[in-house]
Amino acid sequence: MNTPQFPLHSGFRETTTAREAIDHIDLRGKTAIVTGGYSGIGLETTRALVGAGAKVIVPARNREKAQSALQDIAGVELDFLDLMDPSSISRFAGCFGASGRPLDLLVANAGIMAPPLTRDQQGNESQFSTNHLGHFQLVIQLWPSLRQSGSARVVILSSAGHRFSPFDFDDPNFTHRPYDKWKAYGQSKTANSLFAVALDKRGCEKNVRAFAVHPGIIVTDLLRFLSVDELRAIDHFNEDNQIPVTQLATYKTVEQGAATTIWCATNPILEGMGGVYCEDVDIARAVPADYDQRGGVRPWAIDPNAAERLWQVSEALTKVKFQQSD
Repeated sequence: MNTPQFPLHSGFRETTTAREAIDHIDLRGKTAIVTGGYSGIGLETTRALVGAGAKVIVPARNREKAQSALQDIAGVELDFLDLMDPSSISRFAGCFGASGRPLDLLVANAGIMAPPLTRDQQGNESQFSTNHLGHFQLVIQLWPSLRQSGSARVVILSSAGHRFSPFDFDDPNFTHRPYDKWKAYGQSKTANSLFAVALDKRGCEKNVRAFAVHPGIIVTDLLRFLSVDELRAIDHFNEDNQIPVTQLATYKTVEQGAATTIWCATNPILEGMGGVYCEDVDIARAVPADYDQRGGVRPWAIDPNAAERLWQVSEALTKVKFQQSD
């Protein structure tokens, strides 16, 4: 069964770094895949896992950019993957499966935030497609390799942005309502959290556990679609294009931003647990729907009924069906 959405008092804090979170953990002989593992917190996640001895595969849409970013990290394996292209996902998953290797860790880290309205070839809105549907297909098609591990974890990057919107089952792709890039981002991050709930329900008996993660507020390439004026409007930048002094305490470094991912992926305290939303290197508090602060997880992002409904929608849209016996 899923773990209660209640902090464990892990002993870590919001300033913990990825390297501190993985200290004394030995991942030699383990294999990990980190989507987006060549930029921002994904790069730091890759660095921390490799430092602990893991073999890390980084699938990248931009191979040249990935090679440049990862050149100082020995032993990382690169491959191509476009999360908005189902055929690309199937090819990557098929190649990994054919290698015969068990998959011990899968970090669904790649994502986009607040772009103009674009759609994939199937007509799905790009944030829903990239942040959720692509990762859903990837996980399902890598399921045999995750089961083969005997003790696998899937870490799915959500965000405090889930508070912007529940998942809209009536119009997830903004076919009938005006496009709102923040609502689209919010529902994609809600979908990430719900995916962890539903995946963990299916995986727990096979010792494949899933976690959703809010990494914190970090200045990374995720902001690339936002203008300076928009960044000022959401208090990311002041008039001098700097983080406002009054907001500095709410920001994390990239090293701190990767810590919760690393904790969920590797810490033994979480053995036998899963299906929870985590932040600040601990399980997050469940908060009411009208809670007006960033912290905690809203009820619509951990609702098991919504998670099951989203699973069915995701299977229908990706045309990829989960087979427990695989």
